[in-house]
Amino acid sequence: MAIKFIGAFDRVESLPRVNVLEYAFVGRSNVGKSSLLNALVGQKIARTSNTPGRTQTINLFDWDGIMLADLPGYGYAKASKSDIAHWRARLEKYLTTRRQLERVFVLVDSRHGLKPSDLELMDFCDANAVPYQIVLTKTDKAGKVASEKCKSETVSATAKRGACIARVCATSAEKKTGIEELKSEIIKE
Repeated sequence: MAIKFIGAFDRVESLPRVNVLEYAFVGRSNVGKSSLLNALVGQKIARTSNTPGRTQTINLFDWDGIMLADLPGYGYAKASKSDIAHWRARLEKYLTTRRQLERVFVLVDSRHGLKPSDLELMDFCDANAVPYQIVLTKTDKAGKVASEKCKSETVSATAKRGACIARVCATSAEKKTGIEELKSEIIKE
């Protein structure tokens, strides 16, 4: 499948209006959004960094007629409070106004599980009927027992949420585990 960078957008109003399905990747800062996107499409398209808050724009990619959005992280970032507030407002506007948005993948570091900032985003999505699905990341770093425990706890925590897709994907961008399962959530054959 071919992948093409569409652009980096600072404002929701600047995003191209296209009539294709869009899937967004969001999570706490440094959860591995860009690394997971790279593993998903099989090439380095999104810039990765060990510095939390590196992605500051909405980055769009066309993946054979499916739009992928790499969104800025929430939570800890080396940025001013006003920048963080701006990013949050932009995220909320994106989630509530992007008509072609099919699903939001909420990435959660399997070493840490759901944090208050994840729950806040999930509450927002539930309140605004924005469909989302939890994707655990970095399972190779957590270890098998810890990542399975995290997955079980996440399934329990999301079971009664209105906008949440019930399936929790457990992934490792480094080891490429769970990538095909995630891909099947996007590409319906």
